[in-house]
Amino acid sequence: MSSKTRSKKEQSSEPQSLIPSLPEDIIVDILARVGSCYYPKLSLVSKHFRSLVTSHELYAIRSLLGCTEHSLYVVLCNRENGNYQLYALRQKANGNHSLVLIPSLPKLPRKGGFVAVGSRIYVFGRFKSIPQNAISIDCRYQTVHPLPSMNVTMSVSVADIIDGNIYLTGYCSNPTKMVMMVFNTETEMWEPKKTTPETMSGYLWENECVVMAGKMYMSDPSYNFVYDPKESKWETDKMLNMFKWRKARVVDDVLYYYDSGWGVLRAYDPKGSSWVVVNGLEELLADARFSDWSYTGSYGGKLAMIFTKTTGRTEVIRCGEISLERRRQGKEIWGKVEWCDDVLVGGDFYVKKTLDVIV
Repeated sequence: MSSKTRSKKEQSSEPQSLIPSLPEDIIVDILARVGSCYYPKLSLVSKHFRSLVTSHELYAIRSLLGCTEHSLYVVLCNRENGNYQLYALRQKANGNHSLVLIPSLPKLPRKGGFVAVGSRIYVFGRFKSIPQNAISIDCRYQTVHPLPSMNVTMSVSVADIIDGNIYLTGYCSNPTKMVMMVFNTETEMWEPKKTTPETMSGYLWENECVVMAGKMYMSDPSYNFVYDPKESKWETDKMLNMFKWRKARVVDDVLYYYDSGWGVLRAYDPKGSSWVVVNGLEELLADARFSDWSYTGSYGGKLAMIFTKTTGRTEVIRCGEISLERRRQGKEIWGKVEWCDDVLVGGDFYVKKTLDVIV
């Protein structure tokens, strides 16, 4: 066989590209309609695809088409080395879910404030590896952007957002005197410090802050505190103080938290100043009953319950997604477990914060 004939035969036997020769704008339009959970796999197809799934054009089209999605991001502490890192909940090819580490980010502060705004996560606190004490993480491109530093050295206890303003509460040099700082996410400017109640000490539950009906709710071992930014005033809610709610999240202006002592999921509606127990979750709550720790998250109108289980000598983090329904004119709340998976196997972790990110 001549070399010319052999060359033609070798060329014909080469596998053809699986990527169709489509105009790039068509490819981007198709990718924009695909769930973002598939982007990590698609980025492995080629360098070109890798650049497309991290392009500004792709996410602009996703936004225009209304294809953005709510994703759960989790700040985990690795007890073995003390590092705080960001993970994202992803759906695998087999339909199960896992927590995936977001690489190439600085180690997050141990005492920090974490707030999700759209596709960004704002982080405030003292970092080990970078000089800034305020950054934003764009979860679409996994990039870090420095922000103007806080005017004071502050140990942040809680942080949340209302109407584009991030409110951070913590202490400076005196741990018994709390201060509140305000960061405007539109202008990226800090506003003057605000006063806090005299009864508020430096023992606020860390990251225990929720927003309901435009007000911030936070608590310490003795009191709860409600801040109304429109009126610039502090209030209290005696009914909310009936239970020591911790690791709580909000869906549709209702607070939810897992009461591990009683093994129930409790809900508090500030409109009626009433507590109820969420029905229909007996199997999931029994599974979580003897966990070392548990945490609730919320994203896209659903709850996520995260807890630990030990299988043999291996510790796993398990997560269940819960959809919620109000019945009997809103007097009852029922939950339905959509799925429950082991999302992280091995290691010794606990949840610092859960965040609802739109990508």
